[in-house]
Amino acid sequence: MTERGPTPDDLLAKACRETGLDDFGDERFREGLVAYCASFQTEGALNDLGAQAVPGTVVAALVNRLRVVDWVHRHPEIASEPIDAPLVVIGMFRAGTTFLSYLLDCDRGNRALLHWEAGDSVPPASPTEHRAGPRVDAARARGAVLEQLNPKMRAVHNEEADGPTECVAVMSQDFRSLSWEAITNVPTYSEWLLQTDQRSAYEYHRLVLQVLQSGGVRGRWTLKSPHHAIALDALTTVYPDAHLVLLHRDPVVLCASVCSLIRTLTGTFSDVDHGRYIADHWPTMLEESIARVDAFRAAHPEHPITDVQYADLVQDPVGTVASIYSSYGGALDDRTTAALTAYAEAHPKGEFGAHRYDLGELGLNADELTQRFGGYVDRYDVPTERPSMR
Repeated sequence: MTERGPTPDDLLAKACRETGLDDFGDERFREGLVAYCASFQTEGALNDLGAQAVPGTVVAALVNRLRVVDWVHRHPEIASEPIDAPLVVIGMFRAGTTFLSYLLDCDRGNRALLHWEAGDSVPPASPTEHRAGPRVDAARARGAVLEQLNPKMRAVHNEEADGPTECVAVMSQDFRSLSWEAITNVPTYSEWLLQTDQRSAYEYHRLVLQVLQSGGVRGRWTLKSPHHAIALDALTTVYPDAHLVLLHRDPVVLCASVCSLIRTLTGTFSDVDHGRYIADHWPTMLEESIARVDAFRAAHPEHPITDVQYADLVQDPVGTVASIYSSYGGALDDRTTAALTAYAEAHPKGEFGAHRYDLGELGLNADELTQRFGGYVDRYDVPTERPSMR
């Protein structure tokens, strides 16, 4: 241990001791590991809980990576597992991507990346173990502990252990992932992430999907993360036939919601007020996401993106999913339509409590954000929405 905390070598060694393995696969992950460790130790201002939990999360990511790589070595046929035409929801931040991912999971022909299996991928689940069993229960228990530590989490962002999760839960194991920024305020790592080639994260992501489906739970992959908006070239290089879906929402609401979320998450592991950094950084990240999506569209007209308004998703979930399917030549069958209807009726917006934002408390200004994102709103005809702010 160093005075600041564990070094990357310390964390790598601990993961090796826990697994009895030492092959991490593609060595490009180490650059991100080094960048993140330096950043959270010098900039994260971790409290006592964070000083334990953040290195522990790093080790858990390394442990799963070791086990994935080992499993592939022992089952080389996994390399031939096809990942065909995944449906990938690429963002925007806080625009209903989680709700949409749960709707897509209602279709039995789809195959979601589940919360529990993203961090506990080996051995891959069989159909009987996919939604229930000791590993699902363990993930549920870990979620209950986090909720106990920070009761606000359930209203701000809720994921069930056996429900769909973000792709960043896997990409974090390559240490190219916005998930590391979500739990710690790490400006230097963020700068590195935006400049680095992210292809290795997507190659590792694909490898994990191949491992998971090799257990027998197959279907068209439905994936999601706002991270994808900043790495579309890497995403489409690894998944050239991906169907891309982009959700749009009033950017004032998006900025307020993501800043509130990051305050809640990072506030669990740091007692320092990072409010000014969060208010400056995350609207800039949204702006960068929009700019990169627009640049990708201009450079790759052959790879269309289906645009979806958050307002349409909330008002007509079934019709919105039907329009997404239609955009790439698919259609809803009667069973899926009924399942979507039942899910939407059973899970109204705000079921875990209202997530409200005070722009002033978050260090944001509605007029400034409206002007800043005016071009985006005009280009995509995004409706104004301010019902949950004061």
